[in-house]
Amino acid sequence: IQEVAQATGLSAHTLRYYERIGLIHPIDRGQNTHRRYTPDDVGWIDFLTKLRATGMSIKDMQKYAEFQRRGEETLPERVEMLKALRDKVEAHMDELSEHLKLIYYKIDLYQKIAAEKELEKVAQTIC
Repeated sequence: IQEVAQATGLSAHTLRYYERIGLIHPIDRGQNTHRRYTPDDVGWIDFLTKLRATGMSIKDMQKYAEFQRRGEETLPERVEMLKALRDKVEAHMDELSEHLKLIYYKIDLYQKIAAEKELEKVAQTIC
């Protein structure tokens, strides 16, 4: 679990929690009771991490995970969930872009004011 935690950026506690609430299927265990994650498990965990980073709720992630476990019959539901998430993320990115424009504007404004003040100081020392 420590290796997967390090590989995914999640804590061992979060991995256990995700398994307990059904986001991750029960992981096979070796004779020493250590979890044995497969590359597919790690890929799924990476996908969950990205869903969470985009703002998907744990409840919706659980719903998505259940759809995924049920197989291809749930592809339309998964597509709709991902489309809704995409729209939400794009709206958030648009909002952040507007905020960023304001930040650029303020930087430019403050730099101009600071340059003008510097020119005034230089002009006063020359006169």
